Amino acid sequence: MAIKYSKLFELLKEKDLTMYSLRKNKVIGTETLEKMRKGVGHIDDRSINHLREFLNCQPGNIMEYIDK
Repeated sequence: MAIKYSKLFELLKEKDLTMYSLRKNKVIGTETLEKMRKGVGHIDDRSINHLREFLNCQPGNIMEYIDK
């Protein structure tokens, strides 16, 4: 099982936002962002919810399940 977050980074680009803007607005921490960027580790539901609220989107707009 693999969750990819490439959709998040595409959405940030569409909305003219950066990873820095997420950290500056205290949406998500640096460590969590790096996990998402590298595709390693576990991301908790609270982080996903904070992103979803800040970006005004659904979880499927920021992540996708990739069957290995």
